[in-house]
Amino acid sequence: QVRLVESGGSLVQPGGSLRLSCAASGNFLGIDTMGWYRQAPGRDRELVADWSSRGSTNYAGSVKGRFTISRDNAKNTVYLQMNMLKPEDTAVYYCNAKPIVAGSGGVNRLIEVWGQGTLVTVSS
Repeated sequence: QVRLVESGGSLVQPGGSLRLSCAASGNFLGIDTMGWYRQAPGRDRELVADWSSRGSTNYAGSVKGRFTISRDNAKNTVYLQMNMLKPEDTAVYYCNAKPIVAGSGGVNRLIEVWGQGTLVTVSS
């Protein structure tokens, strides 16, 4: 079983900064991709940023230049540094990971795991 624990969500004023953290624990052989999604009230969940094991990153256009994703593979942790926050960044932020786990018959498989979500509110 793989578990993701997020932290860092809070109330912040427009223009402020926050750093989210997400640590993975449990039984897995490695993690392919780790990233962050968000869901605002009345909207679908959307990708914010992710980081693959090959070192490539993806960002939503709305956060490019303001948010930075980083990853500590030794700690199985991913971070999201959010600067110049705007009210439209208000959402529940979910950590997502695709760990590799041992399967039956010696065949490893890729699974997907979600964190419980952390609320980010940008308001004056």
